[in-house]
Amino acid sequence: MSPTVVSRGTVTIDVERCKGCELCIPACPPGVLHMSSEVNRTGYRYPRLSPGCTGCQACHAVCPDYVFEVYKYDRPQLTEVSPGPVPAVGGAE
Repeated sequence: MSPTVVSRGTVTIDVERCKGCELCIPACPPGVLHMSSEVNRTGYRYPRLSPGCTGCQACHAVCPDYVFEVYKYDRPQLTEVSPGPVPAVGGAE
């Protein structure tokens, strides 16, 4: 059986606006952001979101390029998480 996480919100990420500064990665309290190995059209790596976002807005608060939109759920949602390695913070996938 796969583990589950409780999500209270989520974010959308405008990957094309991101300049890859990585400020959002350590700012994320639940640790669900990690940098992609892919790059956007301008050549920058961008953050990816794993299940478990709480909608706390920390990523939005630190992002100089305003790439995050935060959404809160009316009720917490349970999300199944695939077992596997945890991505390295600020590193490659």
